[in-house]
Amino acid sequence: MKKINTLLALTFVVLSAISCKKETTTETTTVETKDTLAAPAATHKIVSLNGAVTEVIAALGHEKELVGVDVTSTYPESVKATAKDLGHVRTISIEGIMALNPTLIVGTDKELSPELVEKIKKSGVKAEIFTQEFTPDGAKKLIADVAGVLEHKDYSALTSKIDADLKNVKPIATAPKVLFIYARGANMLMVSGTGTPVEKTIELAGGKNAVTDFADFKPLTPEALIKGNPDVILMFDSGLESLGGIDGVLKIPGVDKTNAGKNKKIIAMDGGLLSGFGPRVGEAATQLNGLLSK
Repeated sequence: MKKINTLLALTFVVLSAISCKKETTTETTTVETKDTLAAPAATHKIVSLNGAVTEVIAALGHEKELVGVDVTSTYPESVKATAKDLGHVRTISIEGIMALNPTLIVGTDKELSPELVEKIKKSGVKAEIFTQEFTPDGAKKLIADVAGVLEHKDYSALTSKIDADLKNVKPIATAPKVLFIYARGANMLMVSGTGTPVEKTIELAGGKNAVTDFADFKPLTPEALIKGNPDVILMFDSGLESLGGIDGVLKIPGVDKTNAGKNKKIIAMDGGLLSGFGPRVGEAATQLNGLLSK
């Protein structure tokens, strides 16, 4: 009888343990299911060749899947610590990309050369080359396109943030004329014409481009400065630093003849933020709006 009672007791303990194990397993499965809905369980090894695309990937929670990025992928800063910096898209080789054994290559058609795009397509690796439009709606479409490739269905928080940020842009009574100068030291100065991402951000912020007689970028000349006569000179932080700060900009021939030079109205912003047209486009417009309003 004592043996029977002992066996019954052992059976009860075993059944209880199994029951507890089942409950634990069920609870764990539920948690994993929720996580899967938030971010697909399937992961990639991604090479991103565009800063805005990299921002979207990180913002969607896939930053750890990035194995390689281009030089414009500066946000978030943590990306550079985990993904290999492949350099500028104009100098990136297909060999450098393939050495990372990617399962997905992404970029934009305006940044990549046709030759590199062709090599990427022939590599056998899944690739998505997006068309980027430099407008708030274009930024939203880029977010949707990247999310689609990653099978990430919930990206509404990113698109809603763009609208919320743009509401913070305050009207400026008289739109200031803004000249954007791209600088890499005193010997490398380019001025922005029409159709550039920076021009679009200037307009969103309540300003207007000081130079409209040519498209894209051209070398800066004293004549162009004086003709444009900007109220504000805008630069990337890195560009302003390469010239030694505001004093260095004021030494550029022709600057002292402009309203911007006379009033020392030289402002700078992070390059990726100002020209990226990713999830932070509204933030960029708001920040520039504040600088133009001072």
